[in-house]
Amino acid sequence: MQVTGLRHLIRVARGAIPADLVLKGGKVIDVFSGCVRKADVAVVGERIAGLGSYEGKTVMDCRGRFISPGFIDGHCHLESSLLTPRRLAPLLIASGTTSVVADPHELANVKGLEGIRFLLRDSARLPLSIFFTAPSCVPASPLETSGAVLTEKALRPFSRHPRFLGLGEVMNFPGLLRGDEEVLQKILAFRGRIKDGHAPLLSGKDLCAYVAAGIASDHECTRLAEAREKLALGQRIMIRQGSQAKNLKALLPLVNPAAARRCLLVSDDVSPEDLLAKGHLNAVLKEAVAMGVDPITALRMVTLNPAEYFGLLDRGAVAPGYVADLVVLKDLNRFEVETVFCKGKLAAREGAYAGRSAPSRPSPSLTSMHIKDLWPERFQIRPQGRRARVIELLPGQILTRSVFRKVRRRRGQPYLPQEPDLSLLALVERHHGTGNIGLAWVSGFGPLRGALASSVAHDSHNIIATGDDPADIHLAVRTIEASQGGLAVSARGKVLAHLPLPIGGLMTDESAEEVISARKALARAAAEVGCAIPNPFMALSFLALPVIPELKLTDRGLVDVNRFSFVPLFD
Repeated sequence: MQVTGLRHLIRVARGAIPADLVLKGGKVIDVFSGCVRKADVAVVGERIAGLGSYEGKTVMDCRGRFISPGFIDGHCHLESSLLTPRRLAPLLIASGTTSVVADPHELANVKGLEGIRFLLRDSARLPLSIFFTAPSCVPASPLETSGAVLTEKALRPFSRHPRFLGLGEVMNFPGLLRGDEEVLQKILAFRGRIKDGHAPLLSGKDLCAYVAAGIASDHECTRLAEAREKLALGQRIMIRQGSQAKNLKALLPLVNPAAARRCLLVSDDVSPEDLLAKGHLNAVLKEAVAMGVDPITALRMVTLNPAEYFGLLDRGAVAPGYVADLVVLKDLNRFEVETVFCKGKLAAREGAYAGRSAPSRPSPSLTSMHIKDLWPERFQIRPQGRRARVIELLPGQILTRSVFRKVRRRRGQPYLPQEPDLSLLALVERHHGTGNIGLAWVSGFGPLRGALASSVAHDSHNIIATGDDPADIHLAVRTIEASQGGLAVSARGKVLAHLPLPIGGLMTDESAEEVISARKALARAAAEVGCAIPNPFMALSFLALPVIPELKLTDRGLVDVNRFSFVPLFD
């Protein structure tokens, strides 16, 4: 802001000249003192000029309505929506979200710096403010094959970039604890900046070491005792409530008057259909208040708390000088969003985006599909030994359980009884044509009579597939290969449903409505082949993430995450 602009802001604040916009007679939510007071909100340009009694060139009657700061999602992955930033922004804004802090490690794991630059370009000059943290773990671990590797040297320029607020979730906590040179160099490169955490179930002296290295937050808490320990050591706790991982109910007892200012509500990963049907942070606020959290306390967790944590000191409150990101709410129970202003401009009204959703036009070079030596027989497992390890899904979690199933023998030949809930799991490397295929069994998807496959497979995003028939798995994987990425369901030699995702195998430039329509067709097809869980593709995508306990699959084999090492399929 120049002197002329500042002088103009001061004159409006003093009431000497009319504001550009006045929200008249509303109930302003004061997140500083925790109260609600009736006042006009005067806006000039992108800033709030003052609270009190004001006149303006444009006046909006807000009597009987609540005026809240715009919501801030302190931890999300844009790619999980399957939409480009330009296509995603309207859904978030219509739900009251005006700022997000995104870790771009999904596309970075596929396309490296080129992927990050695409997200930066595509998210520029939107009404939604999209900030980033630099992806600290590309790849997430040395136990998988990613499309790219980002070193400390590659990340260092982001430590000075105005839209990068710090270092993204440090998933390689075993490397940090070992004192690995590259991990520590990345942390030091972001000295004086926020460093987000990712350390599920880490405890005791190892947790002390992790926090001592400067890791300031964690969004992976699934147990109350875990969250309390991390909070007591000084970390901010990001309570996650997304489409797959839902930790709100388990962690809300943490939110007492003393601890609430150190807690954030975040989404992490949200599907486009959930965004359209339920909303974004407004839906999380509704759930939190229904569970007994004070409405203003809940609002602080998506406004002032994330703003202060990330150093966005002119956001997160309705106060003079702050950015005019404002949400007009009908109530503080259901959090129905009536009107949204981003940087002082009308952005959404009654659930409808007020702008235009423009296409992204990504570069063709953002594709990544290089598969070698693929035929149906490669998806067959020949049992041996006495027991087989099985990945067991846990409802509502991205954690899994490692269980054993007994290997039986028929006429001297070993076999694993095909119980109704047991299916094959395959992970096909797609970035470098290595020919790697990891194989395992998984329980929890239901009695499948076909196959599901996805090129969204956290975090290296190889192709993951599950099913009962190697031929159907092969067909689903080949379908994804042909479309340069996507989601597919196959059965009895036919493709039942398919959504191409040609941008890195993770996103499409199609509209949200088109993507949701295709996702609904995929859900119907998944149910048709016997899948018994909601959001099956999101559940499937996390089975490849070797930094979330307990047992996961990569293209190089089965990983015991607690030991951070490979384990044999048979014991």
